[in-house]
Amino acid sequence: MVSSATQSEVACRAYPPTTQSYKRKLWDGYEISLGPAANAAAGDGDSCTAAIYNKQGHVVYRTTGFNVIFDDHLTGQDFDGDGHPDVVFETDTGGGMHCCWEYNVISLYPKPHKLLDIAQEGAVQFEKDEAGKMVIWTRVPAPDVFNGPMAGRPFAERVYRVRDGKLADSTPEFCGRIFGERSQYAKIWKAELSPENLVSLTSVDRPGDDEEGIARALLERAYQHILCSQIEEALADLDLWPAPSRAQMKADFAGQIKDDFPEFAARLAHLPSK
Repeated sequence: MVSSATQSEVACRAYPPTTQSYKRKLWDGYEISLGPAANAAAGDGDSCTAAIYNKQGHVVYRTTGFNVIFDDHLTGQDFDGDGHPDVVFETDTGGGMHCCWEYNVISLYPKPHKLLDIAQEGAVQFEKDEAGKMVIWTRVPAPDVFNGPMAGRPFAERVYRVRDGKLADSTPEFCGRIFGERSQYAKIWKAELSPENLVSLTSVDRPGDDEEGIARALLERAYQHILCSQIEEALADLDLWPAPSRAQMKADFAGQIKDDFPEFAARLAHLPSK
């Protein structure tokens, strides 16, 4: 597993405000500079900036945000499999709202260019497969019909590889691992969606405070099945929802996934409630 620590030695933060600037030499004559932005506008989320310079001293990449971190754990890894190391920053573009961090991956070969932006909607992990290729695990929000706080909403795993310089969804390749007996997610789903809990869930018209945890786990597992292209399993999960509110739940669920999964959303929206 490649470390993806969110703290790094070279970092600029808006609060408490960083006053120090940093420089770090890379390779092939490139170096980075990171620190407070000279012309930052108070409250506009541009307190910190980082740049990559070539050997002529010209800026070839820049990122600006409320906080900016040079990730020296991930920098040097080869994300796109071209045999050359890449540079990684973490940028907070959400003004400190803890919502909008992203990894910025920059390739310097054959010439400097931004390779990827990887949103940190949930936890992000990086690992190498047996062939040494980068695999990126991301926790992404699942449909939430409760409209509750972010801390309580369901999430699911989406797994990517990098192909042709772009993120390629490879989640189905890893679904045996996600749903396997040793998976932490499978253990949570088994506990939350026990026969006793499902009886409790289906005995009400719609989930209340006592059933909300069970219902969120159900939404999470159903969405994970969709990400794994396991459509019938997803439908079976959604049909465990309380019958009186099932049709509305399916309509809400379909509305939240229609951009990514239009065919399944259309099918779901027109299915009768069992």
